[in-house]
Amino acid sequence: MKKVIIRKRKGLGEVVSTLILLVVAVLLSSVVTYYATNVTMTRTAMEEVRLAADHVWVNASGAVAAFKLQNLGGRDVLIDKFSVRGVDSHWSDIYYYRVPSGSSVTADLNITSYNSLTGTSLIIDGRNFTQATDDLPLISGGELLVYVKGPDNIQQDDIGTPVAICVTTNNAQYIDECNVESATSQ
Repeated sequence: MKKVIIRKRKGLGEVVSTLILLVVAVLLSSVVTYYATNVTMTRTAMEEVRLAADHVWVNASGAVAAFKLQNLGGRDVLIDKFSVRGVDSHWSDIYYYRVPSGSSVTADLNITSYNSLTGTSLIIDGRNFTQATDDLPLISGGELLVYVKGPDNIQQDDIGTPVAICVTTNNAQYIDECNVESATSQ
């Protein structure tokens, strides 16, 4: 007589195997989603820049844009560029005043003529503005007053037209819109 050895096959059924694969896939995708969300939120959640008191004035001699820039976030930011109506401004056309810590500017910015924005340093409303040469750092809680000389694409026939002023940092773009105003004195 022959002896027959019967081996029992042990293993998981098809349904159980499929369920395990699905659970593993869901867990992996949720880990990737959590990681991506965490990286995104830690880089941008603490950065908050606000444009305020923005103006664009124009007359026959040229246009000038002005605005107050505030860093309301919990981290310092580096301003990469300024643009008005989608056109980047050259650093030599940017004049800024760094508001001292502990003080704030509540008054509106005054009209400044295109021709008065010359040199590397100038006085506007009793404040000493400096001509920018490169990216501008802005500390947390800090404020800058900014004048942009001659945005390239603003003409007198744009008076009353809304234009966008854009400030770009390492992590984001901040855009505010204002109407072009006449800088002609009466």
